[in-house]
Amino acid sequence: MPALSSRKVAALLQTARTGTTTVQRGRAFEDFLCYAFGSVPGVAITHRDQLNTFHSEEIDVALWNDKKTGAFDFLPNLILLEAKNWSNAAGSAEVAWFDTKLRNRGLDFGIFVALNGITGDAADKTAAHQIIAASLREQRRLVVLAGTDVSTLRTTAALVMLIKTKLCELAVTGTLFP
Repeated sequence: MPALSSRKVAALLQTARTGTTTVQRGRAFEDFLCYAFGSVPGVAITHRDQLNTFHSEEIDVALWNDKKTGAFDFLPNLILLEAKNWSNAAGSAEVAWFDTKLRNRGLDFGIFVALNGITGDAADKTAAHQIIAASLREQRRLVVLAGTDVSTLRTTAALVMLIKTKLCELAVTGTLFP
């Protein structure tokens, strides 16, 4: 599995945290996610910042997954990513909106990446964690990655293992501990 360039990861995350505008910070965060996920064997970035036909929903990043052995072979072919580079934790409304986007498309899996995590308490399933737990009842799996999860990634193997770990946490606890 390929290594990620530590220089590129550091530069993109530095801009994501300290860029001069919110647009620059958001773009750098998406660029980082596209670089990391797009480096996984068999994964292609197919769309970025794409509105649906009705202009009512935007998808941050769409991935096509060829399910290469040893990579994301345990995930569906189509994966949507939602990127939140906010100064605070992302709330239940944002997680619920992403869950709605998945539901509207008939998808059962998505990845929500919030640089500063999500609101609520995982053990008590409050705030955004409640949305994650509720989506499980409808057989949708929402994996949440925080900045602390992704900022230390050095290889695509580590990214694959991170997603596997988060899926196990989701199945065992009914939510995630970002």
